[in-house]
Amino acid sequence: MKKILITGGAGFIGSHVVRLFLQKYPEYDIVNLDKLTYAGNLENLQDVESNPRYTFCKGDIVDERFVVNLFEEHQFDGVVHLAAESHVDRSISNPTEFIKTNVIGTINLLNAARNSWKDNFEDKVFYHISTDEVYGSLGKEGFFVEDTPYDPRSPYSSSKASSDHLVRAYFHTYGMPVKISNCSNNYGSHQFPEKLIPLMIHNIKQKKPLPVYGEGLNIRDWLWVNDHARAIDVIFHNGKLGETYNIGGNNEWTNIDLVKLLCRTMDKKLKREQGESEKLITYVKDRAGHDMRYAIDATKIKNELGWEPSITFEVGLEQTVEWYLKNEDWLENVTSGEYQKYYEKQYK
Repeated sequence: MKKILITGGAGFIGSHVVRLFLQKYPEYDIVNLDKLTYAGNLENLQDVESNPRYTFCKGDIVDERFVVNLFEEHQFDGVVHLAAESHVDRSISNPTEFIKTNVIGTINLLNAARNSWKDNFEDKVFYHISTDEVYGSLGKEGFFVEDTPYDPRSPYSSSKASSDHLVRAYFHTYGMPVKISNCSNNYGSHQFPEKLIPLMIHNIKQKKPLPVYGEGLNIRDWLWVNDHARAIDVIFHNGKLGETYNIGGNNEWTNIDLVKLLCRTMDKKLKREQGESEKLITYVKDRAGHDMRYAIDATKIKNELGWEPSITFEVGLEQTVEWYLKNEDWLENVTSGEYQKYYEKQYK
């Protein structure tokens, strides 16, 4: 048996990774470490919490002593590090929290792993998941590749860039067995509704205004979260140590076109007159330092590891809309804050 630590496993992407690893690798024990901030939701993992190979641990990666003790107790063979503050708007309001979690938290994990493994790194992996936002903003042409110079523009992307540099430094300085990936915007089930797609789904359903920054012309590359989990799986198991892999959906949309597509999809699903939801679009003051375009060239992971997106955006988006409409209780619990009581009920 191998014991794998997944940090941030109760979050949007993390919960999909926890579920995939439990289903695919019967020889793995999975420890899910999550602080359960507003974005960590154990209801995301109700279907696996009775699995004897799954353990949930509530804690904060910023707490150095806690992290050291966790590694001493479990003797992990691998780490999949997803825990992070990730919302740009929140980073603008409170940048210090992002530095604490994304930088200090990451170095605490690196130090604990190195000390636990005692520089005997055979069959060990420390895999750090990052974002394409560390590369800055693209113009109308070009794509981010693995050696694109870093040019972060927000406190969030700056904190992630810092953590990326630390992970690479531990590879070059100590020989730590690290891997890094930088992904584009994710969408899918179980995403906290502060992010664009679940926010718009919720507001359309409630007939609330649909806030769009500026003129809505900012462009993002969208990646289905299940495909991201598949990429994490293949990088963790087959990626080269010390390497970076960019994970993208080959799927660029302006924000306004995406919102309009969501409106059409929701009108169809809710049996509303086409065009009704589009009337809810409200243009708001643009975000400070709003990057214009992100787009990833995922050639490396395709050529080296055989990964590529499995479904089109239109299919993935329709499945996502259907999930939120079928799981109204989940969405209600998240938007009301009731989901935060689940830990007290189940684990205390």
